[in-house]
Amino acid sequence: MTRKFDQELEDRLMRYAAIDSQSDETSPSTPSTPIQFDMLNLLQQELTEIGAQDVEITGDSVVVATIPGTAEGPTVGFLAHVDTAPQFNATGVKPRVIKGYNGGEITFPDDPDLVLSPEEHPYLAEKIGHDLITASGTTLLGADDKAGVSILMTMARHLIENPDIPHGPIRIAFTPDEEIGRGVTEQLPKDLKADFAYTLDGQEVGEIEYESFSADRAVIKITGVSIHPGLAKEKMVNATHLAAKIVQTLPQATLTPEVTDGREGFIHVTDMNGGSSEMEIKLILRDFEMEGLEAQRDLVRKVCDAVQASEPRATITCDISHQYRNMRYWLEKDMTPVDLARAACRELGIEPLSVPIRGGTDGSRLTEFGTPCPNLFTGMQCIHGPLEWISVQDMALATELCLSVVTKAAQTSGNMRS
Repeated sequence: MTRKFDQELEDRLMRYAAIDSQSDETSPSTPSTPIQFDMLNLLQQELTEIGAQDVEITGDSVVVATIPGTAEGPTVGFLAHVDTAPQFNATGVKPRVIKGYNGGEITFPDDPDLVLSPEEHPYLAEKIGHDLITASGTTLLGADDKAGVSILMTMARHLIENPDIPHGPIRIAFTPDEEIGRGVTEQLPKDLKADFAYTLDGQEVGEIEYESFSADRAVIKITGVSIHPGLAKEKMVNATHLAAKIVQTLPQATLTPEVTDGREGFIHVTDMNGGSSEMEIKLILRDFEMEGLEAQRDLVRKVCDAVQASEPRATITCDISHQYRNMRYWLEKDMTPVDLARAACRELGIEPLSVPIRGGTDGSRLTEFGTPCPNLFTGMQCIHGPLEWISVQDMALATELCLSVVTKAAQTSGNMRS
């Protein structure tokens, strides 16, 4: 390909990554953190400046915009999320570029003990000569998913400036709160108005993903019996002891993230808060099949019931709620958007790779709500931690993929609306 998007992508990611837009699971607001508006407002402004149409921030705090079609074809949506993961520090991100990576170990200026090694990360060894972007060692980078944002903005700018490229109508959406599972509501398909869509939230070059975990969240609350410890004999019921018993009773060797991979599901304790009087345990439940998820729900409830039975003076409640479902349940009925992306990938000389996502994307919920939405690669690596990095050239390939998808979609007939 003769197009060169490298410098624009580098400039955009460097600029976007420096903006703190971390989400917060404990916040009930939308978006969960007001700082996400720093990204949302900027993208609304930039989309308007490059000539996109119908640019707005919806009531769900999603930036949406239209790139008018230049040919007949289905309306294709593209999504990326503006928030960064709450699992690691994202304040004061100082992105940096390593030009022409030489294949050795990468060190970090703000944490000399931190090392990114091609021996431990084989994908890095494939990027000799690439321009890499990392953070400085004390924060994540935020390529998840500001790389996706950069790719979509670059694609949008290119299409608007080159109306000779044939494509149908394109809808762009930048969502908040994806990292905490709240980026897509039932309203978004109505606001997006796309026949099908793609999230730009994948990793290695060639990834076209149409299968994700199904996910639930569990919140266990324990109320003990509080009394002065000097007077506690045969009266106190310590909620922390019961919380520890619940966690210890759950399978440690077979059903946690650190001992599972591939198509294996897990139960993950994410938080424990409280004290001797009251405790709260938060867990996430993940499995690719609904039967496995149902078994996990039953297991968590049975463990709570057993610990409750061991101490009737305490009160233990277990609330399990729906998060998202495996997008495969819907996409396997009509693989058109997946097949289109695979064909576009091969046209670029890249063999497509479809592996189950051990997580979820905005596309998981969007697909469940009626808009088919597989996930495309961006190049991001080592996400959610200080080793996070990305190749500018991988991002450029993702941009080319999006452009190929929209031109191929324009060659199809019918509106593909299910």
